[in-house]
Amino acid sequence: MADIVQRGLWFEEYEEGARYLHRPGRTVTETDDVVFTTLTMNTQPLHLDAHWSSQQPGFGGERLVNSMWTLSTVVGLSVGQLTLGTIVANLGFDEIAFPKPMFHGDTLYAETVCKSKRLSNSRPGQGIVELEHIGRNQHGDIVCKAVRKTLVQCDPEGQS
Repeated sequence: MADIVQRGLWFEEYEEGARYLHRPGRTVTETDDVVFTTLTMNTQPLHLDAHWSSQQPGFGGERLVNSMWTLSTVVGLSVGQLTLGTIVANLGFDEIAFPKPMFHGDTLYAETVCKSKRLSNSRPGQGIVELEHIGRNQHGDIVCKAVRKTLVQCDPEGQS
Protein backbone atom coordinates (compact mmCIF):
# COMPACT_ATOMS: atom_id res chain seq x y z
CA MET A 1 0.00 0.00 0.00
CA ALA A 2 1.11 3.54 -0.73
CA ASP A 3 1.90 6.04 2.00
CA ILE A 4 -0.27 9.14 1.80
CA VAL A 5 1.02 12.26 3.51
CA GLN A 6 -1.32 15.12 4.32
CA ARG A 7 -0.16 18.34 2.70
CA GLY A 8 -1.37 21.64 1.35
CA LEU A 9 -1.76 22.48 -2.30
CA TRP A 10 1.11 22.85 -4.74
CA PHE A 11 1.03 26.06 -6.79
CA GLU A 12 -0.45 24.21 -9.78
CA GLU A 13 -3.35 22.85 -7.72
CA TYR A 14 -4.78 26.25 -6.76
CA GLU A 15 -7.75 27.29 -8.89
CA GLU A 16 -8.46 30.98 -9.34
CA GLY A 17 -11.98 31.73 -8.16
CA ALA A 18 -12.29 28.49 -6.18
CA ARG A 19 -13.73 28.74 -2.68
CA TYR A 20 -12.20 26.35 -0.17
CA LEU A 21 -14.32 25.62 2.92
CA HIS A 22 -12.31 24.77 6.04
CA ARG A 23 -14.01 22.47 8.52
CA PRO A 24 -14.47 21.87 11.37
CA GLY A 25 -14.99 25.30 12.88
CA ARG A 26 -13.55 26.47 16.20
CA THR A 27 -15.59 27.62 19.18
CA VAL A 28 -13.78 30.36 21.10
CA THR A 29 -13.70 30.11 24.87
CA GLU A 30 -13.04 32.76 27.48
CA THR A 31 -9.75 31.00 28.21
CA ASP A 32 -8.70 31.20 24.54
CA ASP A 33 -9.33 34.92 24.51
CA VAL A 34 -7.68 35.73 27.85
CA VAL A 35 -4.59 33.59 27.16
CA PHE A 36 -4.12 34.97 23.62
CA THR A 37 -4.68 38.55 24.81
CA THR A 38 -2.21 38.29 27.69
CA LEU A 39 0.40 36.37 25.65
CA THR A 40 0.38 39.16 23.08
CA MET A 41 0.56 41.89 25.76
CA ASN A 42 -2.74 43.44 24.68
CA THR A 43 -4.03 45.05 27.88
CA GLN A 44 -7.27 46.31 26.31
CA PRO A 45 -9.97 46.03 29.01
CA LEU A 46 -12.52 45.27 26.27
CA HIS A 47 -10.96 41.77 26.20
CA LEU A 48 -9.89 41.31 29.83
CA ASP A 49 -12.08 43.25 32.23
CA ALA A 50 -15.63 41.87 32.53
CA HIS A 51 -16.72 44.59 34.97
CA TRP A 52 -15.42 47.45 32.80
CA SER A 53 -16.94 45.89 29.66
CA SER A 54 -20.31 45.48 31.40
CA GLN A 55 -20.49 49.27 31.74
CA GLN A 56 -19.66 50.06 28.10
CA PRO A 57 -22.32 50.82 25.50
CA GLY A 58 -22.48 49.09 22.14
CA PHE A 59 -21.92 45.38 22.71
CA GLY A 60 -24.45 44.46 25.36
CA GLY A 61 -21.89 44.70 28.13
CA GLU A 62 -19.96 41.68 26.87
CA ARG A 63 -16.23 41.38 26.37
CA LEU A 64 -15.13 41.07 22.75
CA VAL A 65 -12.83 38.36 21.46
CA ASN A 66 -9.45 39.79 20.49
CA SER A 67 -9.65 40.43 16.72
CA MET A 68 -6.07 39.19 16.28
CA TRP A 69 -7.19 35.81 17.68
CA THR A 70 -9.96 35.82 15.08
CA LEU A 71 -7.56 36.62 12.22
CA SER A 72 -4.97 34.10 13.40
CA THR A 73 -7.57 31.37 13.77
CA VAL A 74 -9.14 32.03 10.35
CA VAL A 75 -5.71 31.60 8.76
CA GLY A 76 -4.93 28.62 11.00
CA LEU A 77 -8.14 26.84 9.99
CA SER A 78 -6.96 27.02 6.35
CA VAL A 79 -3.49 25.51 6.86
CA GLY A 80 -4.32 21.80 6.68
CA GLN A 81 -6.19 22.21 3.41
CA LEU A 82 -4.09 24.85 1.65
CA THR A 83 -0.54 25.44 2.85
CA LEU A 84 0.60 22.59 5.10
CA GLY A 85 4.18 21.85 4.03
CA THR A 86 3.84 23.62 0.67
CA ILE A 87 4.16 27.27 1.70
CA VAL A 88 7.55 28.94 1.39
CA ALA A 89 6.65 32.28 2.98
CA ASN A 90 3.81 34.48 4.05
CA LEU A 91 4.34 37.67 2.00
CA GLY A 92 1.81 39.91 3.69
CA PHE A 93 -1.77 40.88 4.41
CA ASP A 94 -3.98 43.58 2.88
CA GLU A 95 -7.57 44.66 3.31
CA ILE A 96 -8.00 43.31 6.85
CA ALA A 97 -11.45 44.02 8.26
CA PHE A 98 -13.59 42.90 11.18
CA PRO A 99 -17.18 43.79 10.19
CA LYS A 100 -18.76 42.18 13.28
CA PRO A 101 -17.35 41.19 16.66
CA MET A 102 -16.84 37.71 18.08
CA PHE A 103 -17.94 36.85 21.62
CA HIS A 104 -17.00 34.05 24.00
CA GLY A 105 -18.92 30.94 22.94
CA ASP A 106 -19.15 31.92 19.25
CA THR A 107 -17.99 29.40 16.67
CA LEU A 108 -15.69 30.55 13.89
CA TYR A 109 -15.84 28.98 10.43
CA ALA A 110 -13.34 29.82 7.71
CA GLU A 111 -13.31 29.81 3.94
CA THR A 112 -10.73 30.96 1.43
CA VAL A 113 -11.10 32.21 -2.13
CA CYS A 114 -8.11 31.99 -4.46
CA LYS A 115 -8.08 35.46 -6.01
CA SER A 116 -5.05 35.04 -8.28
CA LYS A 117 -1.84 33.16 -8.83
CA ARG A 118 1.31 33.65 -10.87
CA LEU A 119 4.70 32.04 -11.14
CA SER A 120 7.46 33.92 -9.33
CA ASN A 121 9.77 35.93 -11.59
CA SER A 122 12.70 35.62 -9.20
CA ARG A 123 12.24 32.22 -7.54
CA PRO A 124 12.12 29.25 -9.91
CA GLY A 125 9.84 26.44 -8.75
CA GLN A 126 7.67 28.79 -6.72
CA GLY A 127 4.59 30.91 -7.29
CA ILE A 128 2.66 33.70 -5.62
CA VAL A 129 -0.92 32.92 -4.62
CA GLU A 130 -3.31 35.64 -3.44
CA LEU A 131 -5.88 34.31 -0.99
CA GLU A 132 -8.93 35.99 0.50
CA HIS A 133 -9.65 34.51 3.93
CA ILE A 134 -13.18 34.95 5.30
CA GLY A 135 -14.30 34.12 8.82
CA ARG A 136 -17.96 33.66 9.70
CA ASN A 137 -19.65 33.08 13.02
CA GLN A 138 -22.24 30.37 13.65
CA HIS A 139 -24.95 32.66 12.23
CA GLY A 140 -23.09 33.11 8.93
CA ASP A 141 -22.12 36.72 9.72
CA ILE A 142 -18.73 37.78 8.40
CA VAL A 143 -16.49 38.56 11.37
CA CYS A 144 -13.14 38.74 9.57
CA LYS A 145 -11.82 39.27 6.04
CA ALA A 146 -8.21 39.49 4.94
CA VAL A 147 -6.34 39.22 1.66
CA ARG A 148 -3.01 37.42 1.98
CA LYS A 149 -0.19 36.82 -0.47
CA THR A 150 1.79 33.62 -0.08
CA LEU A 151 4.82 32.17 -1.79
CA VAL A 152 4.06 28.53 -2.56
CA GLN A 153 6.14 25.65 -3.90
CA CYS A 154 5.43 24.22 -7.32
CA ASP A 155 4.88 20.47 -7.54
CA PRO A 156 8.38 18.92 -7.42
CA GLU A 157 7.12 15.95 -9.44
CA GLY A 158 6.09 18.29 -12.27
CA GLN A 159 9.54 19.89 -12.61
CA SER A 160 12.16 18.67 -15.01
